[in-house]
Amino acid sequence: MPDCITRRRLLATAVGQSAFALFAVDIARASSGAEPSAGRPPIIVDSHVHLKHGDAARTEYSARAIVEVMDAVGIHRSVVFAMSTTTQRSIEMARQAAEEFPGRLIPYVYALPHYERPVIREIEAALDTGLFRGIKIHAGECTLAEYVVDPVLKLAGRRGVPCLIDCLGNVGVARRMAESFPDTRLIVAHMGRYLARDEKLVDQFIELAERHPNVFLDTSGVVLVRKITEAVSRLGSGRLIWGTDGPHPQPDLVAFARAELEKIRSLPITDEDKARILGRNILELLKL
Repeated sequence: MPDCITRRRLLATAVGQSAFALFAVDIARASSGAEPSAGRPPIIVDSHVHLKHGDAARTEYSARAIVEVMDAVGIHRSVVFAMSTTTQRSIEMARQAAEEFPGRLIPYVYALPHYERPVIREIEAALDTGLFRGIKIHAGECTLAEYVVDPVLKLAGRRGVPCLIDCLGNVGVARRMAESFPDTRLIVAHMGRYLARDEKLVDQFIELAERHPNVFLDTSGVVLVRKITEAVSRLGSGRLIWGTDGPHPQPDLVAFARAELEKIRSLPITDEDKARILGRNILELLKL
């Protein structure tokens, strides 16, 4: 399990923990929509972090490894979830992580249908605890057909929690979900497709968000970085949400997360826009 950390990163972790204590008040303020305290940088929230990935190796990362990366990079909170496992096991993994690092890790339920029993009750039970703030859905492990995904989307709308959905570039499916569930907030992973280099495809997802105010765009895994700037000009910064889709070992855990953060910080947009994308938008969506 990739859980090792260097001496340099351990030092960064200690510094990061002290910084987090200083930011505690600002986190509460940001969660309520208030501005950060004067002189403080904005709250940074990574809205896309895997306790268990969907890669071929089903790679897992411990909560401690995730928090050490956060501290080294300057990330205050992270949304975490587990893929490539059952809904119930994903709930257990995310709950344990959040309980180990309260105030730092925000758990999502992973919605994966089961032929022997309906998982909608498991999702409801997790949301009932008040600990879980959203739902993760991935087309790589389940169909997004109406008979599978619609009960989950309906539940999310009723409970007021967002769904982070990787639709693998299927804009037609994304459009159907947005139109059928206008009260459900849909966060489209990777602005449509992971590492997409098809500008026309990304444009279709930006247009989808233009037409449907319940659609938000996740910036993780976006390599056409100028499209993020374009999305800000077309949608406003309030419709984009930052995440790393990490942890990722290349070139190393910390460098990967830092590069994703700098991707947003280097955009030719205002500091206010960057603050919204890097944390305020997701905090408002999650009603923390």
